[in-house]
Amino acid sequence: MKLVAVFLLIAATSVLAKNERPIIKTLVFPAPSATNFVEMEAKKPLNLKAFTLCMRVATELTGNREVILFAYRTKDHDELNVWRERDGRLSLYLHSSKEHASFKVPELGALTNHVCITWSSLTGATTLFMNGWRSLTKIYKKGYTVEAGGKVILGQDPDTLLGKFDYYQSFVGDISDVDLWDSVLSDSCIVDLADWKRKTDSPWANVLNWESAKLTYHGKVNTLYHRV
Repeated sequence: MKLVAVFLLIAATSVLAKNERPIIKTLVFPAPSATNFVEMEAKKPLNLKAFTLCMRVATELTGNREVILFAYRTKDHDELNVWRERDGRLSLYLHSSKEHASFKVPELGALTNHVCITWSSLTGATTLFMNGWRSLTKIYKKGYTVEAGGKVILGQDPDTLLGKFDYYQSFVGDISDVDLWDSVLSDSCIVDLADWKRKTDSPWANVLNWESAKLTYHGKVNTLYHRV
């Protein structure tokens, strides 16, 4: 009888563990600066012919101001950057190009949005997803390969490998769940990623992984943990 009771207790504990909502780590950038940023260590070199980049982001910065959301800088180039433009569009820039793939989306604000960008060198197809909703497709940088050897930076736009930050381009707000794959994920997989209840069934990010990546903090950046 005691063995049965112990078995039932273990089974119940296991069910509760499986049904627990995940705890998310969030970076909080409290104010504009030229010093607050976080380096994120990649699992392998960012030598990419395709990718899916996802993150959760909230910012109340509005008006005539660019905001950097994600920066990957090599010695000579802004190799892979995501910006919120002055007019509210979200844009992907590769290899310091003036050309970019830009998408008109709902304004970012205090409510956290799940944003993903997919890109394929083979076709140039570039697509943005916001909270699981898919944009139209833009053709950008067909045939290009993202170069390895750089640094991933959150919070600032580096004009050198790890410096020359601009106060008026810095990020203010919350960033979390930054993941990067070296492939284009399916639409249904990205919908699952946007939905925390189904995220655990999605493929493990193999280039940048928010759950396991080493983060190096500079300046005043806070880290919060909360259950979703």
